[in-house]
Amino acid sequence: MTPLSAKGAEILQAFANRRVAVLLPLGFASGLPLALSGGTLQMWLSSVDAVAVSTIGLFTLVGLPYTIKFLWAPFMDRFIPPGLGRRRGWILLTQVLLLLGIAVMATLNPDSPTGLWVLGALALFVAFASASQDVAFDAYRADILAPAERGFGASTSVLGYRIAMLASGAFGIILGDQIGYRNTYLIMAGLMTIGMATILFSPDPFEQPAAPRTLPKAYKEPLLEFLGRPAAIWLLLLIVLYKIGDAFAGSLTAVFLERGVGFSQTEIGLGLKVMGFGSVLLGLLIGASLMVRLGLFWSLLLFGALQAVSNLVFVALAWVGKSYVLMLGAVAFENIAGGMGTAAFVAFLMGLCDHRFTATQYALLSAVASIGRVFVGPPSGFLVEAVGWGVFFSTTFLVALPGLWLLWRLRASVLEAPVPAQARP
Repeated sequence: MTPLSAKGAEILQAFANRRVAVLLPLGFASGLPLALSGGTLQMWLSSVDAVAVSTIGLFTLVGLPYTIKFLWAPFMDRFIPPGLGRRRGWILLTQVLLLLGIAVMATLNPDSPTGLWVLGALALFVAFASASQDVAFDAYRADILAPAERGFGASTSVLGYRIAMLASGAFGIILGDQIGYRNTYLIMAGLMTIGMATILFSPDPFEQPAAPRTLPKAYKEPLLEFLGRPAAIWLLLLIVLYKIGDAFAGSLTAVFLERGVGFSQTEIGLGLKVMGFGSVLLGLLIGASLMVRLGLFWSLLLFGALQAVSNLVFVALAWVGKSYVLMLGAVAFENIAGGMGTAAFVAFLMGLCDHRFTATQYALLSAVASIGRVFVGPPSGFLVEAVGWGVFFSTTFLVALPGLWLLWRLRASVLEAPVPAQARP
């Protein structure tokens, strides 16, 4: 067998690994509820003439649990549901709650004020259960994978998540228009059984360390353990900076394509959604495959560099003007690089978690990672108005460089052994 074919066989074997394979349907179950309390719900309300636009705007607040899920993650580290253990037990419980919540949403009619606000309350409940499922699933994924499997595991789970977002998002809206949103939500509730069936037969983590003895310790010990590591503060800064350039450029990409270059919304939809979706999936698969050969550090460095360079393609588009071929190329490159970076970054976060507190630490680390995405949006518009689109995208490239520099500086002290040896599976 040639080295190339041997490497191919190794990649296929990694994807066929049971611990990796179950993450595809579990990732699907994790991503399915997101649009049902977000974009698809907004389209349902938009189709009802009696619902004001201001009311639809208020419904965006139901997504709040996704941003504060770290607040109850220690509770899920501390207590163990009966039957399937700490990780699998919480996943199954939240999936049952999601199935029930989505199914009950399907019985409501937002035409009446009472039905509308009950629907809003249920949407908030679904978002809470979904965010809780994410906490348990992220912890399970980190606990179940060996270090060499984390790249494939991250890619497989994100792949399932993206497919689910497409199913409950774009396809959910199409179904809602064709058969009604109440029937659509019943179908989506039924799809939750995919994750429930999978978790019943999923393997247990390598080890199941004892839970924190008290709830206050479940809040305190994960923080003390992480902050007690060498270079912990620099590591948190790296988590903020690694994908900030990508997020900075992505905050106004759709606006740039319409107002800056002159594409129609249909052209943008086909380019960003269809081409973008396929490109991200391709990037995830390429990233996972290359991580087998490169290892985590060099993958983070290479994929992060590609993320930064991909922003420069939009500089070229700003100079050239309206070119559909160049637009598709820019979107494809940006999403492939972003998918590769996501695969490595999720694997990196998993590797940082102490398996005694995986739910809490992963929830906190992912919240830290979202800081950049939250705060780059407001200054983006002012920067574009001040300097123009070409300089804006050049700036997003420069913004990505400090994260790569910090990654290089921390390669020995942090990335080679991020978690104490006694905490590893």
